[in-house]
Amino acid sequence: MRRTVMMSIHKNQRVLLAGAQGVLGRHVTRELTNAGHQVTGLGRGPGNDIRADLTDRDALLRAVDGHRFDTVIHAATALRKPPMRHRDMDATNRLRTEGTAHLVEAARATGARRFVAESMVFGYGYGDHGGRVVTEEDPFGPPGADPALERHIAGMRTKERLTFETADLEGIALRFGLFYGPGGTDALLPLLRKRQLPVPGDGDRVLPWVELGDAARAVVAAVERGRPGQAYNVADRTPLGFRAHLLCVAEEFGLPEPMTVPRWLMRPMSYAHTVMSTTLRVSTAKAERELGWTPAHPSAREGLAAMRAGMPARSR
Repeated sequence: MRRTVMMSIHKNQRVLLAGAQGVLGRHVTRELTNAGHQVTGLGRGPGNDIRADLTDRDALLRAVDGHRFDTVIHAATALRKPPMRHRDMDATNRLRTEGTAHLVEAARATGARRFVAESMVFGYGYGDHGGRVVTEEDPFGPPGADPALERHIAGMRTKERLTFETADLEGIALRFGLFYGPGGTDALLPLLRKRQLPVPGDGDRVLPWVELGDAARAVVAAVERGRPGQAYNVADRTPLGFRAHLLCVAEEFGLPEPMTVPRWLMRPMSYAHTVMSTTLRVSTAKAERELGWTPAHPSAREGLAAMRAGMPARSR
């Protein structure tokens, strides 16, 4: 019989959300608010309640001075479009290291007890994991196969270490699959329409995916019911290769199929080539058991159909 872990439920939280104006952050803000939590957005740009750069420690601490929060969420990213080359991840890697160190200090300064970090399944390592299903018991943050991959993995490793090892904070990490859905998939539509998004064939390669609304609901579940010191895989139930996912997008929105190119042709797009060459399956049983979370969209096909149904006709 499956064991259910009972958690304390933290309701009516005052939440500081770093990255509130980002693709995931906007979904998280809506879901937290709907669940009755009070959200204060933190970020560099306009529209944030508190404006500060996570990489500027002193400015961040000045910005949060006088505020009190129960929970702090780190969902900040420097990405404005899908990363193609390894260097496109440099600013986000800095947010994972320096930014996390500064944010946990700010969390303690504001009296927060809980810290929820956006992490990624790629922290288990890029490359071919074969047919084995990876769980949270598997090593996270193994050394990268080359200096570029080590920079990415070290960022994820450091972010989780700071999340779990900061005194007086109940740290929880959510290891997300690749995001898609409203606010994320939109950027791919014009590229597919113009056939400007070539991809190699998948072969037997698959990756975990998660719809952005489902990801946001997992954040709410972690705020309310997450077990301190724990990581949770968050993905849907249907891993897909990168090309297979784009085919679903094209079919749902009536767009041309992406061009298939030889894998070697993608090597100049070094980061994209690495991701598209990775095979990874993860178990979400722990999140379902402990957080009470299940994906509303068990596959990208259902999630994309829901996205299209919710869009104005002129935007499709």
